Formats: sequence, C-alpha cells, structure tokens
Amino acid sequence: MATKNITACAQELLTLARTLSETPGLTWVEANNAIYGPGGPFSRMMASSEDRTAFAKTEESRQIDELLDKMPEPAVRPQCHDFNSLNFISIPQFAIVLVASLAISTASAAPPTVTSLYPAGVQRGQTVEVTAAGTFDSWPPQVWCERKDVEIKPGKEKGKLSITVAADAVPGTCWFRLYDDQGAAMLRPVLIGTLPELLEQEPNDDYKKPQALQAAGVTVNGRLEKAGDVDCFAVPLRKGQTLVASLEANRTLGSPLDGVLQVLSADGFVLQENNDYLGLDPQVVFTVPKDGTYVVRTFAFPAVPDSSVRFAGGELFIYRLTLTTGAFADRAFPLAVAQAEGGKVELIGWSIPDAAKTRTIERGQPEDQATVFHPEVVNAVAVRLEPHPAIVQAKPNDREHPQTIALPVTISGQLERKDAVHVYQFEGKKGQRLLFQAEARTLGFPLDPVLRLLDASDKMLAQAESGRQGGDPELAFTVPQDGAYRVEVRDLHFNGGERYFYRVRALLAKPDFELTLATDRFVVRPGKPLDIPITIQRRQGFAQEIELTVEGLPLGITAATVQAGPAASAKTVTLRLTAEAMPASTAVRISGKAAGKSAAGQLARATLTGLTATTPSIWLTVPQPAGTTPKPPS
Repeated sequence: MATKNITACAQELLTLARTLSETPGLTWVEANNAIYGPGGPFSRMMASSEDRTAFAKTEESRQIDELLDKMPEPAVRPQCHDFNSLNFISIPQFAIVLVASLAISTASAAPPTVTSLYPAGVQRGQTVEVTAAGTFDSWPPQVWCERKDVEIKPGKEKGKLSITVAADAVPGTCWFRLYDDQGAAMLRPVLIGTLPELLEQEPNDDYKKPQALQAAGVTVNGRLEKAGDVDCFAVPLRKGQTLVASLEANRTLGSPLDGVLQVLSADGFVLQENNDYLGLDPQVVFTVPKDGTYVVRTFAFPAVPDSSVRFAGGELFIYRLTLTTGAFADRAFPLAVAQAEGGKVELIGWSIPDAAKTRTIERGQPEDQATVFHPEVVNAVAVRLEPHPAIVQAKPNDREHPQTIALPVTISGQLERKDAVHVYQFEGKKGQRLLFQAEARTLGFPLDPVLRLLDASDKMLAQAESGRQGGDPELAFTVPQDGAYRVEVRDLHFNGGERYFYRVRALLAKPDFELTLATDRFVVRPGKPLDIPITIQRRQGFAQEIELTVEGLPLGITAATVQAGPAASAKTVTLRLTAEAMPASTAVRISGKAAGKSAAGQLARATLTGLTATTPSIWLTVPQPAGTTPKPPS
C-alpha cells in the first residue's frame, strides 16, 4: 500500500476511534490487529506486515494507542481466518466486520489531477471530445463548470471528456473542475472560439511539406510534442488581404512555451515574424503582397529559459493558432467605463466592419469587467467597469498642456509617438493618501509604464516603475501640503506607437488588504481539523483587526471565525475547519472584513499553478465512504 494510503487510512481509524471512545460503557473487541465496536468496524485490516509497520509509525497510531489505554480490556477476542474477504462474527452486542485491503485502497484513492486538455478549445455550437492529461484513480469523475452555455461530460474511456458549447455562447474562457469523492483537480480553462477547428497533423516540420489548409478562417489545435518540433501550415491568400495569425498558449492555457510565429513565402523566405505580442504569446498581422500560398510556421523556446540550445516541446506544449482574414479585435477603447453610467466603446483591430465598430456597455452591470463582442468579429475583448468616473486622455496632453483631472478617476490613453509624455494635473490636500496604478503590460500592450509625481514647481516627488518583467507599476503618495500636483505617464524607453495604450487609475487611497491562498482546493477529514494558511497583505496603512469567515460551508463542516490582529506588513493566519462524518464536495469562499464592520469584505484568492489567473472559488471535500457515490454540489 502506498504511503499516502497508509496516512489516509490512519486518519480514518483515528476518527472512528475517537467516536467510539466517547461512547459510554463501550468495551473494545480486537481481532487480527483490527479493533471493532458496536454496529460495525472502526478499524480496517492492514494488508501486510509492512503496512502494519508503516501504520505503527504514524502520529494517528500513537493517538489511537492513547485512547486504547483509557478503555476497558476487550471482553471477547474473536478469531478470524479468511483475511481477504468479509467476515461476520456474532457476539453479544457486537457486529464484527473485517474489511479487505482492497477497500482501503479504494477509500484512499487520490483525487483527480488535470494538467492540460487537447484540443484546448471548442467552436461554439459544436460538441468535441477532448483528452484530459493527468491522473485519474477512479473514473468517471464529477464535473463543475462555471458557464451554463457549456456542458462537459466524462466519457466512457478514462481521460476523455465531451464538451458541448451553445451556438450563442460568447467566445472566451470557460473554467471547469473535475472532482470525485476524494478531492478535486485544479480549475482548468477550455477556450470557446467562433471559427471551425481542426487538429494539427504530423509530419509538418518542413515548410516544403506543410499541413495544407483550404483557407484562412480556422483555429488549429496543435502541440509541439518533442524538443525541436516545428509546425507548418500552408494557407492560400489573395493580394491585399490582411492575415491575422494569433497563437494562444502561455497566457491563457499555461503552456510552458515561449512561442514564435513566422509567415513564409512558398520558397521559404521569412516575410514577417513575431515573438511576445501578448505576454509570451506571438501574433502576426500580415498584409498579403500578391496572390499565392503562404506558410505560417510556429516553434517555441521554453517559457523558463534553460541551458538547452534548441526548440522546446513536450506533452504540455499545447497551443491554439487562429488564422483569419476576417474581422479580428485587438482591443476596445476606452479601456474602462464607469459602472454606474455604462457607455460606448470602439472595437479596434483588423477588418472590423462598420456595424461592429461601436458597441454599447449597459449601465449597472454587477461585475467589474464587461465582455465586448460582435458576431461578425472572430474574438471578444474586455473592458473594465469602474465604481468611479472614467475618462479618455485629451489632446494635446504634454508638460505644456496638462489635462486637469479630479480624483478618483480612471484614464484611458495612448502614447502615439516616441518621446511622448502625458501629464495630468490635480489639486491635492495635505495628508491625503493617493494611489496611482498604471496598466499596460498586464493588458497585453508593449508599453512599459513609468509614473512620475511632481509638484507645481516641477520638482519630482516620487517615481514608480514595474518591479518585474511583464508587470505594471503602482505609486503611493501622501500629499505634503495643499496645492497643485502632476502625474506623468511615459514609456520606460520613451517608445510610442499604434499599440502603446495604457489605463491609469488615480485614486484617493483607502486602507485596505488582500487575502491570498496557496491552492484552490482542500480536503478535510472527519475528526482531523484542516488548517488553511491565509496570507494577509495590508495596504495603505490598514491596521485594524480582520475577521475571517468561510461562506457557503455545507452541512457537517464548521469553521470558527478567526480574528487576525493588526500588523504593519504581510502576515499569515490560519483558518481551521472541522468536519463530521458527512460526505461533501462543493465550492466555498473565504472572506475577510474589518472586525466589527458591516461592509462587504475581501475574498481570498488562490493563484492557479502555471496560470496567471486567480480564483475566489475554493473547493472543499469531505471524502466519501468507500462504495458510495458523491452528490453534485449545490
């Protein structure tokens, strides 16, 4: 038996032993190293002497021994002979059951894990069978899916899933989770597209022998399956067309690749190339110079550089390559609108038809982000919804012509040329705490923002740059005296151009905090409390106690409210959950708020391993007894 199964078995034995130890007048019955009580077993037989030796070394075994020492000696010691089958022995007031080692292994099976899907997406209006890579000790699992317009069902074959997407589903990401009676896999994305989908076919490494496509207007699901792998696709194009070749891999799927895209002529000359258009994912926009067949080629380096000098590949190097000469959106501008007011935004990209260019965002939407989509456009883009005013950068805007703003506000802007510096002027009051947050790299734009804060005499008071590659800066400032102040926005290398967009939030800073978790799933076993570490990052001088609670706990699981005392910096506190012997499998949320306050709290978020996304949806499992079927979550 594996060590993890011994541990799980030991935990279950201790739970049962505690239950029996609390029963008045109980005496123990022992048979072949197993201990039994009224109505059934509380201990399961170990399959071998090695298992029993491993069990004896566990902390649970020590605690069981302590319980036994406090109990009366067994009145009866029955003899059992058939080790590998169920044995029923009748004695006064006792029903004795020996459970074979097979039952232990079943009860202690590991929960499912999912490392990738192939193909990684589905065209809306279609049903596709995909293969989930991972481990599945038991099949089929249950499925939790966040979207009602997407249905995911396990197939008969282990690892196979059937995914059906409604015809009117909005393209984008759908998050789902596999789970069973022992636990859950991490949330994983499946991408919803609008174009017909096909699978990459090997061999297609040689540009002279590419995989032939009938036309652009498809999404290719591919995998760079081994080191040195290169994938080539031949596409017929006409003069004047604009081909958008966009690869999704690292940014959306968590694939460990840093991709490269090239457009080649039929005789192998590289006509256009891109690396790192959206994070580590490439995108090429190619204007066709003459009729003919062109080759789109992709290969990759490892996302985390290593010592190898070759193209990378492997089972997890999965990608989706969209090839289209139709309408493709790069962004919606402005990048934010006021939540209470809504507003109009413009879809900007390539070959966008007039009917699709202007889109309206309705007021009062409950989320902090709106999805902007038109049926004639291949993809959707996002716009932030703000709880305060949102404006657009005025023209002209420079040190001679600063734009006046009132805080709080979110500004959408574009550095259209090199050496451009945008300046925003505001009135500050002594003692005010201000917070400026610039976003560009994290939105997929090439601009590397720098924020500078100056007083009325142009004396620089503070400056902020991103502290990490691909990140964006944040600047906190306390106003020293009443007066006029300016905040400047520029690129770190004084670059500018067509895609040098930014979004700046200029806020009156309020003391606040963030809650983070190391994982998005936990297992709590009856009788063994589960301690969940929560990291608290305090911001802007927040020094109050924080009250932590769990929302949506199912029947049988309890969590005491935790008070996290004041602290000047990040701190980890522990939330303890306990469970009765009642199976459960469901999503919960952990929230925190200032102690004694009635305002809505902050939700703890877990970073999904290998992905940039985070989630407030935390999965809790109380393992099912062997031989039963878990119920879907409420």
